[in-house]
Amino acid sequence: MAKKKKDLSWLTDDEDNTNIEVKDANWNILATWDAVMAIKDLKVKWASDIKRWDKFKNIKLTDDSGLIESWNMVLKTEFFKKI
Repeated sequence: MAKKKKDLSWLTDDEDNTNIEVKDANWNILATWDAVMAIKDLKVKWASDIKRWDKFKNIKLTDDSGLIESWNMVLKTEFFKKI
């Protein structure tokens, strides 16, 4: 009788296995739960505009190295710096 392989996929966290480096406007490496600040005024459709020096806390990284997520907004990293 053949042995069944155990499913050990729950032991690894898929988010930590990604090797994507996300960098801000100053080339600092960003991580999940970091805080960033806008470096210029940005127009936003269907929401209030982002002003210079606005802070976004507890960001999340996305699959794209040029984008981060904060609440329900996806932001381009080229307009933000790590604080």
